[in-house]
Amino acid sequence: MRISYFLAALLAAASSLNAADLPERTLLWPDKAPHAEGEDESDQPAIRVYLPEKDIATGAGVVICPGGGYGILATDHEGHQVAKWLNRIGVAGFVLRYRHAPKYRHPVPMEDAQRAVRHVRANAEKYGVATNRVGILGFSAGGHLASTVATHFDKGNATAENAIDRQSCRPDFAVLCYPVINLAGEYGHTGSGRNLLGPNPDEKLLKSLCNETQVTSETPPTFLFHTAEDGGVPVRNSIEFFLACQRHKVPSELHVYQDGPHGVGLSPADPAVFGWKDRLADWMRASGFLAEVTRAEVSGKITLDGKPLRWGMVAFVPDDGNKPRAWAMVSRGDYSIPQKRGAPTGTTCRVEIYDLGSVEPQPTKDDFELLRKSSSLVVQFGEGKNEMNLDLTSD
Repeated sequence: MRISYFLAALLAAASSLNAADLPERTLLWPDKAPHAEGEDESDQPAIRVYLPEKDIATGAGVVICPGGGYGILATDHEGHQVAKWLNRIGVAGFVLRYRHAPKYRHPVPMEDAQRAVRHVRANAEKYGVATNRVGILGFSAGGHLASTVATHFDKGNATAENAIDRQSCRPDFAVLCYPVINLAGEYGHTGSGRNLLGPNPDEKLLKSLCNETQVTSETPPTFLFHTAEDGGVPVRNSIEFFLACQRHKVPSELHVYQDGPHGVGLSPADPAVFGWKDRLADWMRASGFLAEVTRAEVSGKITLDGKPLRWGMVAFVPDDGNKPRAWAMVSRGDYSIPQKRGAPTGTTCRVEIYDLGSVEPQPTKDDFELLRKSSSLVVQFGEGKNEMNLDLTSD
């Protein structure tokens, strides 16, 4: 009993320290939020702003929507902790406290999240964020909210008096973590749907918020992760949204992990699922969200000892680790990298060329080989089309 009391005291002290370290709330509507039914904290949508150290800041910012079935908010493991991790990779985090059931239903949560995106853009200079690199991230029902903002948006009111209202609420990218996507049907999360829309929702409205049906070519690039074991929100939610993105040619990436229940957050106990955050960082870098990037098309021919490299890979790796590398397969010496994933311009890039061996019936190499002399090459690309021919020797 004494041990339990001692542990409880330690936990209480830790909680009070964490609370003291929290950023101040920033109200999204300083006077009174639309639809507000009172003046309590639960009636006042707000964000807490987490900014990275200036020497590592990338200019990217992410509005974070904690989950909780539209009935509560999991603000620690799906909010505060995620913002702290984003800060470590140079990304500003804005943890959103949105209004929810039982007091508030649609469209209130959506409008709160849309307002948060507008707010970040309107205050971009203050937060050190680029207006074209503002994303939204959500877990579970917060993932539904994030997917709603990614599929239901407007350009803002250009004639509005308030600078926030003039901003677009379309996020530049979306990150959906074991998200609720569908609110009805065999894989829908009916609990979130009931909290968001009430017990007897209008059928047309319900369908419009099954967000896999709302994806268009204007939906922003999207990263998704889920676990196959998830019994709370079936993995099919993420799969269907990803497939919709693919149908509409929206840049998208999906990671499904074999193990793990619902609601894992960063998942520090499982090294496999814990890696989702690193895959997200890779995706943000490759997609050009961790730095201002102009990309160039690159093509050419690679020869080794005077002969075309039969089968290999080439990569152009920028000195700035936040800028994306560009790479391509090499076949019979030829390679081509399209502009959409091309080499960053105006920056020095190191060249890496890999010889993958032959494609004949019998193997010629035990392992792939990084051609040593290629890594000493340094190049820089201009905008538009670039031709880069490389002739290497193996000695």
